[in-house]
Amino acid sequence: MSSNDNLATGAEDSIQYVTVVIGGQLFGLPISQVHDVFVPDSVTRVPLAAPEVAGVLNLRGRIVTAIDMRKRLHLPDRDENAQVMAVGIEHKGESYGLVIDTVGEVLRLSMDSHEPNPSNLDKRWAEISGGVHRLDGKLMIILDIKRLFGAMVEPMAAA
Repeated sequence: MSSNDNLATGAEDSIQYVTVVIGGQLFGLPISQVHDVFVPDSVTRVPLAAPEVAGVLNLRGRIVTAIDMRKRLHLPDRDENAQVMAVGIEHKGESYGLVIDTVGEVLRLSMDSHEPNPSNLDKRWAEISGGVHRLDGKLMIILDIKRLFGAMVEPMAAA
């Protein structure tokens, strides 16, 4: 393998994450799964929906199910005056907005620094985590969208 081959595969050895904070914990979403970052407004509650379903909203003409990640992770409610953000994703052909506290930066991390979930990782986080990256004294938990939705009640499953 030549040195040019190594340069060509360098991008495949790393992944970009959109970082978000939920309840003071740093999480990362693979950038390939993020379609939008927006401030949710006018969320309409859905009767009999799972507790983590904040409701639905209209995002540029699309109906999006808003998932309150604090409720999903069984964390205390945020201050009622706190500004919130949402990260738009798709899952099984449906649009969702993950309501989070703040959006951080985009990080490109080496796949070599990816680790499996530590055995002492909080159970709430471990069930939706696809592993972790250790960053300068902080632990970034990778949100695994399939695990996130697999571990919760599908919002329309009762319909």
